Amino acid sequence: MIKIKTREEIELMRESALVVSKTLGMLAGEVKPGVTTLYLDKLAEEFIRAEGAIPGFLGMYDFPNTLCMSPNAQVVHGIPNNKPLVEGDIISIDCGALKNGFYGDHAYTFEVGEVVPEVKKLLAVTKQSLYEGIRQFKSGNRVEDVGFAIQNYCEKHGYGVVRELVGHGLGKAMHEDPEMPNYGRRGRGKKFMEGMVVAIEPMINLGTHQINQLKDGWTILTRDGKPSAHFEHDVAIVNDKPELLSTFKYIYDALGIVSSEEDEFRQNF
Repeated sequence: MIKIKTREEIELMRESALVVSKTLGMLAGEVKPGVTTLYLDKLAEEFIRAEGAIPGFLGMYDFPNTLCMSPNAQVVHGIPNNKPLVEGDIISIDCGALKNGFYGDHAYTFEVGEVVPEVKKLLAVTKQSLYEGIRQFKSGNRVEDVGFAIQNYCEKHGYGVVRELVGHGLGKAMHEDPEMPNYGRRGRGKKFMEGMVVAIEPMINLGTHQINQLKDGWTILTRDGKPSAHFEHDVAIVNDKPELLSTFKYIYDALGIVSSEEDEFRQNF
C-alpha cells in the first residue's frame, strides 16, 4: 500500500535526504586512486552519526556496512573491502540514513582519476536518464511512465537497462510501495498522486542488461563484465509536480562542477 506523506513529513524526509547528500559530498573529495572502499565506508559512518542520523544500510537485511560500494562491472550492493581504487575506475556509492524516523537514500557514480570517454559517456547518459524519469513523476502519471522515459533514453544510446533491480517508495521504511522499475510501457502501473515519495535509480550497463550475483549474496555484476552506472534521487510530488529532496550540489561543490540540472525540480512552498 502506498503511504502518502504530509508536507511536514516531506520536510522531515528532506532533512534525511540531505544527510545522505552531504555524506556523498564529503566522500567526493576522498574518492581517488589508492583509497580503499572500506576506508570510505568508515568515513561515511562517522559523518552520518555526527549529523545526528543512523546509517540506513548498516544491518538492514544483515548488510555488513554503511555504504554499498560497487566499482566498474558491479551494478549495485557491492560490499566495501580493502582493495584500493585505481586510476580509471568508476564506483557507485549508494548511501542511506535514518533521521527523524524517515529514510534518505540516494547514489552517485564517481570517476576515479581519468576515465575513458566511453565510460564517461555512460555516466552522463545514466545521470540524464534519472532526470528524464523524474520529469514523469507527477500527479496523474503512472509508474511505468517513469520507467519508459529512462529505458527509452538509455536504449537509444545502446545501453542495457537492468530489469531485476528497481527503485522504490521511501518513508519510515527504506523500501515502500510502489516499486519503480527503470523500464516499462507508458500508461501502466500505479497512479501517482500528491504526497508520494520515491527513490528513482536507473542502473544502466554499457553492454547487456543481464546480471549475475556473487556468492556473497549481495554483489550484483554485469554478465558481460562491462561497466555499469547508477544514480539515485529522492523525489516527492508537491503541487502535483516532482520536487527533489536530495541533491548532488555537495558533490559538485567538492568537485568544482557547475550545474543547473536540478533547478527545474525545486519549488518554493
